Amino acid sequence: MDKTQLGDITLEVENGIGTITFFHPAHNSLPGKLLAKFAQTITDAGKREDVGVIILKSAGERTFCAGASFDELASIEDFETGKKFFMGFANVINACRKCPKIIIGRIQGKAVGGGVGVASATDYCFATKYASVKLSELAIGIGPFVVGPACERKLGLSAMSQLAINATAWRTAQWAKENGLFAEVYDSVEEMDDAIQVLAQKLVNSNPEAKRLLKNIFWEGTEHWDELLEKRAEVSGKLVLSDYSKNAIAKFKQK
Repeated sequence: MDKTQLGDITLEVENGIGTITFFHPAHNSLPGKLLAKFAQTITDAGKREDVGVIILKSAGERTFCAGASFDELASIEDFETGKKFFMGFANVINACRKCPKIIIGRIQGKAVGGGVGVASATDYCFATKYASVKLSELAIGIGPFVVGPACERKLGLSAMSQLAINATAWRTAQWAKENGLFAEVYDSVEEMDDAIQVLAQKLVNSNPEAKRLLKNIFWEGTEHWDELLEKRAEVSGKLVLSDYSKNAIAKFKQK
């Protein structure tokens, strides 16, 4: 079966809270088809009058997001296909950036590469102590070019560069909290979910216009990201075609 066609994105709305859930059987990795639906679902939720706040989460109890689909990365044979794939992550990040609703991230487990980018694109991020993070792109010859701006915005250049350079090393959830990616870290999923519901309900009851204006302030200085992330997608689209990347991806898939 073609794994790039698997997975789903859902939006559920209850009491003003819009919950977007993504799922893929390969550790919640994100193939291009899923990334396109992901970006569109965020955009659609942002337009709904019955949504006062958005919770962004993945299904399952373990990995939050394994990042890019290695099956799809391995199949890329030309620049346009490569650019289109990496634009999928760019579009998700930009959808979060442009969404007028505050987005709460729920990170129950490990986040790798693009998964760290997704977490970084939320406005307020909760995690469990199991939510270690890693930017693994350099290890497969690419580099975190597309997700880099979102990660740098949350973590700062120093911490982002540590993740990017030491691409095979996991950083703990506590490290991510100390460096600004996570706002809160909990010992269990149950404690995290209780706290998320409390904040989400407070935000639902807050002034919509005040929330929209605040979000604009939070994202000041990113107005050029449509162009920036497209250029970064082009860089990654070229690098993924290199012999180094193809060999590294093949070895990774054999593990």
